[in-house]
Amino acid sequence: MIYHVRHRTILRYASPMRLARFNLRLRPAPWMGQWTSDYALHVDPMPSVIESRPAAWPVQVARLVIESPIRQLTIESRFRAGVQHGAPILPDAGDPTVATVARAAILDRDMGPSAPAHYLFASPRAPLLAPIGDWVGDTLAPDRPIVAAARDLALRIKAEFAYQPGATTAATPVADAFAARHGVCQDFAHVMVVALRLAGLPAAYVSGYLRTLPPPGMPRLVGADAMHAWVMLWCGPTRGWIGFDPTNGVITGDDHLFVAMGRDYADVAPMDGLFVGGAGQSLSVMVDVEPEEEKAIA
Repeated sequence: MIYHVRHRTILRYASPMRLARFNLRLRPAPWMGQWTSDYALHVDPMPSVIESRPAAWPVQVARLVIESPIRQLTIESRFRAGVQHGAPILPDAGDPTVATVARAAILDRDMGPSAPAHYLFASPRAPLLAPIGDWVGDTLAPDRPIVAAARDLALRIKAEFAYQPGATTAATPVADAFAARHGVCQDFAHVMVVALRLAGLPAAYVSGYLRTLPPPGMPRLVGADAMHAWVMLWCGPTRGWIGFDPTNGVITGDDHLFVAMGRDYADVAPMDGLFVGGAGQSLSVMVDVEPEEEKAIA
């Protein structure tokens, strides 16, 4: 599947913003089964500095510095990407057990950005909360095959948590979302990451895009898409990293477009930074994920 993606962010300030620094994580990092071309980043007004920054995780970071007073900032990211994972990933009777994968992760010597060791422990937005471990119970029992166990965990989150846009924000602690049993994709991904790490498994938080389909007979609404979040689980040296989407209760496939992977949301947030001046601000975001086949027809 080939996609054309446009992600536009508009920041408006109540009074002039005099100085600002932003980090953008909108360009897809290299990942298996995926390619990216024709990437373009447009910023208006043009910043005094725009440069790439290294990251500890599979993340592409662009750093912007604004040094002239402005009341509005527009950032637009565009690219073309292909996703081809081959046959759908399914649980297999020969998969290693939860205990086997946990042991392999501890022994793995890789220290690259996607090394399992980086994703085993608590992180700022994903503390290891005992109530989540109690709730998981036997779903992640040590003798269960790893892929089946993780798929069942994703299905439990989908079944037992209510998807409620607006019920939480990007700053909502995972403990609050877990206690309320509602939230959005970010919350569900954090719950699953914490649950997996409590079982000794390397689990990462992923930001990306999800292909959405309009209701039957209705046109696809331009700009109505959004960024999505899911989980990557290291399933041992043979299986490697496999994506699980707890919002939809599925193993990820060609409808999921990878952008960045980190320990939690803070590592992969599409945009963060700081500014001086402009006491009040508003944010609007428009995302369009268009399959190339539909673009050709249009």
